[in-house]
Amino acid sequence: MFESKLSVLTQQLAVLDRDSEQSGEQASLRRILRGIEKESLRVTADGQLSAGAHPSALGSALTHPNITTDFSEALLEFITPPSHSIADSLATLDQVHRFTYRNIGDELLWVNSMPCMLAQDKDIPVGQYGSSNIGHMKTVYRQGLGHRYGRLMQTIAGIHYNWSLPDESWAILKADAGYRGSMQDYKTERYLGLIRNFRRYFWLLLYLFGAAPAVCRTFVRDRDHQLQRFSNDDHSLHMPDATSLRMGDLGYQSNAQKSLTVCYNNLDSYVETLRTALTTPYAPYQKVGLKNAVGDYQQLSTALLQIENEFYSTIRPKRVTESGEVALRALWERGIEYIEVRCIDLNPFDPVGIDARQIHFLDTFLLFCLLEDSPPTDAEENRHMQENQHNVVYRGRDPQLELNIKGQNKTLSEWAAQLFTAMTPVAATLDRACGGKNYGDALQSLTPTITNPALTPSARVLAEMQESGKTYFRTAMDHALQHREYFLDSALDPATTELYRKLAVESHKKQRAIEAENELDFDSFLANYYAQYDFPLK
Repeated sequence: MFESKLSVLTQQLAVLDRDSEQSGEQASLRRILRGIEKESLRVTADGQLSAGAHPSALGSALTHPNITTDFSEALLEFITPPSHSIADSLATLDQVHRFTYRNIGDELLWVNSMPCMLAQDKDIPVGQYGSSNIGHMKTVYRQGLGHRYGRLMQTIAGIHYNWSLPDESWAILKADAGYRGSMQDYKTERYLGLIRNFRRYFWLLLYLFGAAPAVCRTFVRDRDHQLQRFSNDDHSLHMPDATSLRMGDLGYQSNAQKSLTVCYNNLDSYVETLRTALTTPYAPYQKVGLKNAVGDYQQLSTALLQIENEFYSTIRPKRVTESGEVALRALWERGIEYIEVRCIDLNPFDPVGIDARQIHFLDTFLLFCLLEDSPPTDAEENRHMQENQHNVVYRGRDPQLELNIKGQNKTLSEWAAQLFTAMTPVAATLDRACGGKNYGDALQSLTPTITNPALTPSARVLAEMQESGKTYFRTAMDHALQHREYFLDSALDPATTELYRKLAVESHKKQRAIEAENELDFDSFLANYYAQYDFPLK
């Protein structure tokens, strides 16, 4: 399959390689920009979901640049600033973990993507962001998610990986292609091509890095499922060859959104499809109601989507927005700026949930997806993509599993081997640009995993449970305790401690300033927000 397209990939790599031959910091691929968003649940010392408010010492969840919350008060989200340095991004994650552990008492950070020891749905605390209109909007949005999908689903944690190619690389590729349009239009077209290829091949990431093959029985309480009891353990459920249950129908999935066919062949169709979902009432959510009997908002709207983030996808086109600006309009008016990968499980074997090898592989994979020929998708291919995802989630480590890519059926290991071969020159180009051999080494070290599923994180989780005789909960708790000890064992240097203390104080000041500026009532604020979706397509 790839052989017929390698000429395109080889040509573009040669163009970037000429740039890579420049010395030192001049090579443009050295300036790939990355950002990491890592979620972790706060749990009590006995493993129960924390019912406590977001700790004030960590700062304001509304305005802190590095520490916020996702759905729940208990679901922390750590954010690294955009960086050209993998080492710096991981160092920031390490520092934020160390600072957090020194300010959450005897609580733990849950290190697995799938939660455990959950109370009733109504007992999961929704994130609170203060009295400002934007803060209230964030809380109402989460309340809406709870009404639509249940709060339980929103306690699943993962890693989002933000990635963009530097402008210098774009200029080289655009000039070589002889593209006559604007630079932004060229970037938008190519990022959409990346997204299409990502959707074709992201099953490889589920196989290599999926780390959620099991769950606590409490997670599927009163829900239909196909999971099996693990060994003689009445508390843990699993699928023998599962990779990432988080990415299956027990995770971030929506039956309502199955009616939403989003096309990534061009920006027009992507924007118009999502805008329709954001502005057209959806009968089941109309039944929920916009407000309750006493006039409090139940959700932001009765449309299929409240805001763009509600669309559950494995990858998103993104652009930095202005304060109060709707993301879809910004994307339409100014084009795609970067992409956000959303299918990465927390690695319970690593203290911060992700390591340098995985990042080097992600860079290689994403650059391959961008440079490889990426024809438009159709309804049939989209169906195969969804089937591939489902099959790899539940049967990814089954040696007999076959996937369908562009109408061709082969085993997962055959497809994976072909992808690794195709990515090898991409890794070599990145190594020449960045110096060293980290990219090639990442690819090489993961190659045995293709034919030996026992090396995958998902297999390691089940093997540890089997060998120890411990439940999923106890195994996960052991890792959480080990990581807590790791972060508390060595001191956080005074300068870094002071930095995060200042950031926390400043974030509270910023929240108070935003609250003091409230001039509109919330109804008017929300009406103005949704009015931004009324824009003409070019």
